[in-house]
Amino acid sequence: MAAAEARRVIIYGGKGALGSACVQYFKSKQWWVASIDLASNQEASANVVVKPTESFTEQAEQVTADVSALLGDDRVDAILCVAGGWAGGSAKAKALYKNSDLMWKQSVWTSTIASHLATKHLREGGLLTLTGAKASLEGTPGMIGYGMAKAAVHHLCQSLAQTNSGLPKGADAVAILPVTLDTPMNRKFMPDADVTSWTPLDYVAEMLYSWAVEENRPVSGTLMQLITTHSQTQAVPT
Repeated sequence: MAAAEARRVIIYGGKGALGSACVQYFKSKQWWVASIDLASNQEASANVVVKPTESFTEQAEQVTADVSALLGDDRVDAILCVAGGWAGGSAKAKALYKNSDLMWKQSVWTSTIASHLATKHLREGGLLTLTGAKASLEGTPGMIGYGMAKAAVHHLCQSLAQTNSGLPKGADAVAILPVTLDTPMNRKFMPDADVTSWTPLDYVAEMLYSWAVEENRPVSGTLMQLITTHSQTQAVPT
């Protein structure tokens, strides 16, 4: 890739609230931005549209093939997996199976595919970020499916930071662990919540960008909690 060429990032979940904020922010810095999601993001430079399926291997192979076709031999500077979602429920909840399945698809499938893409398309010294959850550092009895899925993402991040994980030389894997993100959906469903404890999407997008350009990038394997109090956010490693 020629030195003058734009830097490149893949944003997995690029049509969601956080993903859209990241697409906008990286585009504003003149990066080439590819979005991977169930729908296209018109602001992205390129899109890989995920076909819904009940088969993980089918979805993984489709996304992997489409990204390979899109990039060819080009490498990207960063892969940001910001896909995810939330569902509640204890072990006796009627929707336990359904919600756990959904959480696995939204967080574990996407993070696993993003990790494999990093082994194929991330440049040496590049950045892979995954999205965990601060809640999953301990038990989550009221949201078991969510807690399990995010804990699996934390484990994946720490595994990727180890020798022989398959990541390119010098590449870093870091997970962000938000509490609550300030998204339109959260505002809609929690109208009476204290939004001063919610983390702004712009804060996250700017932080991920700084890591991508190797400013204040945490060491590989870091689980970085995003803690917002009185509208002030701090990134605190676990």
